[in-house]
Amino acid sequence: MDPDIALFVDVVQAGSLAGGARAWRLSPAMVSKRIARLEARLGIRLLHRTTRRLTLTETGAAFHAEVAPLIAGLRVAERRVTHRDGEPAGPFRVTAPTSLGRIWVAPYLSGFLARYPALRLSLDLTDDFADVMGERVDLAIRITAAPPNGLAAHRFAVNRRVLCASPSYLERAGTPVSIAALAGHQLLAAKGQLPWRLTGATVAGESLIETNSSEVVREMALAGAGIALRSLWDVADSLADGRLVRILPRYEGSVAVGIFGLYAPVGAPAAVPALIAHLEAVWRDAAWMT
Repeated sequence: MDPDIALFVDVVQAGSLAGGARAWRLSPAMVSKRIARLEARLGIRLLHRTTRRLTLTETGAAFHAEVAPLIAGLRVAERRVTHRDGEPAGPFRVTAPTSLGRIWVAPYLSGFLARYPALRLSLDLTDDFADVMGERVDLAIRITAAPPNGLAAHRFAVNRRVLCASPSYLERAGTPVSIAALAGHQLLAAKGQLPWRLTGATVAGESLIETNSSEVVREMALAGAGIALRSLWDVADSLADGRLVRILPRYEGSVAVGIFGLYAPVGAPAAVPALIAHLEAVWRDAAWMT
């Protein structure tokens, strides 16, 4: 299958260079360059391009009518011979936040991979936001209040965040009885997490430690260093066994923040909905999902 011809067919199907770029996880500039390369090779003009619209030339329309059914047939044949006709298979790249991925994604992948043995899964754990299109990521699990435009977004759950501290810290420093009282306490937060925007209040201040790791914040809270605002998926077990204590329970992190699965709106592999369904199933009974 000629990749430039296949790209041309998908650009026409999407109705724009940007739409074709999303489907192929390329930049619009790269798509334009490859279409121009195809035109140069064929010695014909296939598309009229403007900033607002894309139309086929007469020759381009005739060429599209010839090649589109061929590309569709080749794709069907490829799926059949590689057992990918609706079945997740092939390379599959996933990214997730470091802590969430380590605690709530990685331990549940064994069953998923056993169900789809033809998958070649790559899992990147990072607290940076990967560029789904630019970095050819198939599924990005992110914690955010505003999923980026141009991506399909599946909301798994509200990312509930609560104020908590260890019993040893509260015994030493006292338990705050109001939001204002937090000004007299040691706060723990990773870079960019302060101020804390809570339901009905905002807490400003500086973290006791400067770190880019949320896991460091959790470990320091467990060690008695101060008060942290932590996601329930991260500390539910510690709250249940008493290693951490929730404080000021009427205040939580903003309910606008959610856990999302983000993926290309066009051309996402079958593994994307399959993994989303798998994670929803294994997370369903978790305490932090309620």
